[in-house]
Amino acid sequence: MKKETVAILQMLLCAALWSIAGIFMKFIPWNGFALSGLRSLIAGLTIACYIRLKAMPILITRRTVLSGIVTGSVYICFTVANKLTTAASAIVLQFTDPVFIVLLTALLYHKKPRRADVLVVLVTLFGIALFFFDQLSPGYLLGNCVAILSGLFMAGMYLCVGGLSAEERFSTILLGQAFAFLVGVPALLTTHPAFTGIALGSVLILGVFQLGISYILFAKASLYCPPLACALLAALEPLLNPVWVLLFNGERPGPFALVGGVIVISAVTLWVIFGKEKEAQDA
Repeated sequence: MKKETVAILQMLLCAALWSIAGIFMKFIPWNGFALSGLRSLIAGLTIACYIRLKAMPILITRRTVLSGIVTGSVYICFTVANKLTTAASAIVLQFTDPVFIVLLTALLYHKKPRRADVLVVLVTLFGIALFFFDQLSPGYLLGNCVAILSGLFMAGMYLCVGGLSAEERFSTILLGQAFAFLVGVPALLTTHPAFTGIALGSVLILGVFQLGISYILFAKASLYCPPLACALLAALEPLLNPVWVLLFNGERPGPFALVGGVIVISAVTLWVIFGKEKEAQDA
């Protein structure tokens, strides 16, 4: 098989593994920071084994440390958001990261956004607003805000790792797991999580498969998978995540959240498709 074809299959499997986060997190009645810490410890050990197997160096530089902190913040915020709001809200609001990429690029690199960029930002903000109309309890409001913060950190992660080599990328992912674990240690020690069979089995699956193997696949796929294909395949995650939670946990997002989710996913996906086509035409 061609490397590009293999990379697309790897990205598809990666998105599918990412999508199981919501359902297994709902099986674990722990504090969000405690769950994030133990999940990242297991994921970090998984990635460290892969790095050792491939005889890659672990590069600790200013770039990898900074990128690792930003990446680890994505893991933390997404986990905490899942404990405070619905799985659908957590993943769809995180999916706003392309919008933040536009805003951060304009702010940090003084790159003037296109009219299409401005339009998708406005449409996405409208979709986000519907989530807050739908879920007015304090917990949901806080969870939605943390989920949006997760999208902001994810945008920062893409900007940070964009110019990194393969070795630097794996080191960044590993350092991100280490950062999330260290942040979660106080909660692990003070909240006394119940280590039941279901909880331990779920966090093991999350650490090894949902966060460990998935990011190995992402790091490998992104070397050969076309950017458009990566973006579209990544959109599989916010589509599958709430489906698993609905089927196995019965958690249903409200009507405003459903409409808002459709608006956000559609706006971002269409923006990626037509934006790439416009770039190709301009080139």
